[in-house]
Amino acid sequence: MTVKDIKSSEEKHDGLLVLEPKTLAKTARPPLYKVLLLNDDYTPMDFVVCILKDIFHKGHEEAIRIMFEVHKSGMGICGTFTRDVAETKVEHVTAEARKNEHPLQCILEKE
Repeated sequence: MTVKDIKSSEEKHDGLLVLEPKTLAKTARPPLYKVLLLNDDYTPMDFVVCILKDIFHKGHEEAIRIMFEVHKSGMGICGTFTRDVAETKVEHVTAEARKNEHPLQCILEKE
């Protein structure tokens, strides 16, 4: 079959209709959100480290580094996630803090 034989974007091939591939629309990446822990004067540092390890799956050294960042600068970034994941992490942190009677606050911020 030559190029002249193809008169449209459709071509018969062994009894099957073959269509030219269409350009697929590219989907945009979802926006990302930073999950931030806020400093307070009452939540123990050990509890913050446990939250970072258990909920955000940070290693011990990284959890300590983030905890000191929260303590010294007033807030620290726990991670960057899609909106649904970030909201879930914030809810888990808040629930765990309330369960243990700590005023720890966790927020999300669009990146």
